[in-house]
Formats: sequence, structure tokens, C-alpha cells
Amino acid sequence: MTGGLFRSAAVLGLLSAVGPLAIDIYLPALPEIEADLNAGIAATQMTLTAFFLSFGVSQMIYGPVSDQIGRRLPLFAGLVLFVAGSLSCAFADTIEMLIASRFLQGLGAAAVMVIPRAIIRDMFTGYEATRLMALVMLVISVSPMLAPLMGTGLIAIGGWHSIFFFLAAAAVFSMLLTGFALPETLSPENRVRVNPRNMAHGLKVLLRDPTFMGLTLIGGCGMASFFVFIASASFVYTGHFGLSLTGFSLAFAVNAIGFFASSQIAAQLGRRFGMTRVVVLAVMGFALVELALLALTLAGFGTLSVVMLFLFMGNACLGLVIPTTMVLALDHHGDIAGLASSLGGTLQMVVGGLMIAASSPFFDGTVTPLVATIAICAVSAFVLMKLLGVGRQAYTDPTGI
Repeated sequence: MTGGLFRSAAVLGLLSAVGPLAIDIYLPALPEIEADLNAGIAATQMTLTAFFLSFGVSQMIYGPVSDQIGRRLPLFAGLVLFVAGSLSCAFADTIEMLIASRFLQGLGAAAVMVIPRAIIRDMFTGYEATRLMALVMLVISVSPMLAPLMGTGLIAIGGWHSIFFFLAAAAVFSMLLTGFALPETLSPENRVRVNPRNMAHGLKVLLRDPTFMGLTLIGGCGMASFFVFIASASFVYTGHFGLSLTGFSLAFAVNAIGFFASSQIAAQLGRRFGMTRVVVLAVMGFALVELALLALTLAGFGTLSVVMLFLFMGNACLGLVIPTTMVLALDHHGDIAGLASSLGGTLQMVVGGLMIAASSPFFDGTVTPLVATIAICAVSAFVLMKLLGVGRQAYTDPTGI
């Protein structure tokens, strides 16, 4: 069982890493793209917003379709779109073309995010699912830790366009991985026919489930804070703090380590204290850490070391929140796991994309808008937790599930 778990984690992790790789590997190129395409910071950040929005909304297609026809074919379809979008990005010569190409790329990347989550639910529930999710995230963690360094190297060799040729090649590898190493996990008898009536019923069930909605939106606020950091970090670290592209890549990796290191103990903490209780305490810690960072920044102590330390601690809290909320949100919806995964992913990605769009007009290249927006996300997660009653479950249900 352990060997199978690690094999599944490796395959699903490599597939799931395609989407984050498409984000992280080109972060060092954002300032160069801004200059090369004669675009402002806000327009350049729109290449991320377009990706996040299409990445989120198109999950509503892949999940229900995979519930009807199985998991493998939609994966192949998404990867084909991703290859097309990557090649279009590589040949983009205007910021408008790059934004449109990133939108197409996001349409394809959604498949390798939503479907692996549904596959996990096909195979396991509860603590075992959390453990597999954490192992998948361990594989994905290679992306934010190494991708910016890879991007820096590719820029040095062939400019920012070469990054997207590399992404196209990575997607082709993922297609081969799906073809040879990923069996179908949804048996024919468990498939649900896709039609407006079934989808409407499933959405009605999910939208009226306060546990599903609460956990999804709490995780969405956490994801939004990370997306805002992704969109602004290269400008802040290289422009405000004066780091080189390599220095930025290393700083970004340090911040990401906090998230993925803590995600590896989420299952163990959930087994000992109850999974919902872990979410409650981690959200509280996230809010306190980010509010403290905002206070220090406004007081004039927002140095590079202070910002990196507090972002590391905040991301460590998110490493407990995000995988656990994903598992808990899907746990009681196994019959519509694809639709539930789609809706959850859509809500989270749209929240993240809208937060980038809302904060971009206030971004001036300094650290304060970045820190303030992350603090808003953290406080929003805490408020949602209280309003939707997620915290009460931690003390009425000792297992948290």
C-alpha cells in the first residue's frame, strides 16, 4: 500500500505541477516582459490574472466531464490546449497577445489541477486522502522552489520566450506520463451522466453545504494571498529590495519551503487533533502573523529579512490550511467528486485572480501594498471561518470530519 501511495503521489504530483510551473517559472521574466513589450506593471500582471481566471473557470468543465467519461481523456484534452497556449505565448510580440495566450494556457492547465484532486477522492478518503494530497504537494513543491531558478537560466540562454517552449515540452512529457503511468480510477458504474439537470442538482447540493462552501472559501483566501505574492514578488524583491534575478529566485524558494514543509505534517496533526481543528488554529495563526507583518511594515521595519521571515511563517500556516480544506470539502461528496473539485477550484482561482486585479491599481513597487493585501486575505479567511461556523465543528466533532 505504501509503495502504491508513493507511486500515485509521484504521478499525480508531476501532473499537478504543470499548472504551478506555468506560473512560477516565468516570474523572474516579468520585469523583462514589461520592458520588452513596452507594458506597464499592471498590464504585465494581467498575464497572471488572465491565467488564473481561465484556470479557475474552466475547471467547471473538466470536473463534470471527468465524472461522466473518466479521468484520462479530459487530462489529454487539457494538456493539448496547454501545449497550444504555451507555443502561442512563445511567439507573442505584444502584451495583448501574451495575455490572450496565457488565457488559453490556463484553459488547459485547469485539467491537471482539478482531475488529480478527483482521482485522489476516487482512491481514498479522510486521513489517507490527506496523506496522499500532502505527498502530491511535496512533489509539486519542486516548482516554486526550483522553477524561478530554472526560469532565470532559460532567460539567460534564450530570453523569456524560451520559458514557454520549455513549458510546451513539459506538457508533452505529462501526456506521455498520463498515457503510460496513470490508470483510469473512475469505474464505469460510478460515472455520472453530465446534463443540465444533474449539474444543477449537484451545484445546488454543494452551494447549500455550509461546510463545503466555508472550507472552499477559506482555502480560497489562502490561495489568493499566495497569488498576490506571486504577482508582485518579482517587482518587490528586484525593484524595492534590489535583489538580482537569482537572488529573487532563492528568496521565493525560501518563502515556498514554509508552505510545503508544513503540508507534510497536516495528516499527522489531523489524526491527532482533528482535521477541522488544525484548520481553525492554522487560520488564526495566519491572520496573526500577517497582521503583525503589516504593523511592522507600517512602522518602518519592513526590511527584506523581516518580510521573508513573516511570509515564511504565514506560508507555513497555509501549508496546513490548503490541503486540509481541500480534502475536507470533498470528503462527503464522493458521488460528485469531479464537480465538487471543479467548483472548489473555480471559486478559489477566481478569488485569487480577482484579488490580483483589485490590488494591482494600488501597487507602486514597494512592499506595503503587497503586505497589506496579504493581510486582507488572512483576515478574510478568519472572518469567513467565524461567519460560516467552521470553527464550531472543531469542538463538536473530535475527528473534524
